[in-house]
Amino acid sequence: MGFWTFMTAMNLLLPFIMIVIGHIFSKRPPKEINHFVGYRTSMSMKNEDTWVFAHHHCGKIWKIVGACMLVPSFLVMLFVIGKDTETVGIFSSVVIGVQTAILVASIIPTEIALRKNFDKDGNRKQI
Repeated sequence: MGFWTFMTAMNLLLPFIMIVIGHIFSKRPPKEINHFVGYRTSMSMKNEDTWVFAHHHCGKIWKIVGACMLVPSFLVMLFVIGKDTETVGIFSSVVIGVQTAILVASIIPTEIALRKNFDKDGNRKQI
């Protein structure tokens, strides 16, 4: 039961982090464009405007997606409560793999929004 509890906590960690970091990014993106912290793509790092826009957009996505992943991540683990450690480990690995894929996929709508609102040089498009 201890391993199940630990793995369930680990499965809830990524959604929780997405909610917290998403809230921070949507309210206060990193002040300076850098290569270490924040949403870092070539488009988001063009200038201050694209940097802030990307963080606000991605932050909103992470808050929503993180919240949506919390309950399913827990519910999946209920199927393996009391099972052997190998089964719990496999289920947990699948959950974490899916969560990671969703986290990486959040780049797509943010990049689409950047390209919709900015030209290739990072200048805001006139609407």
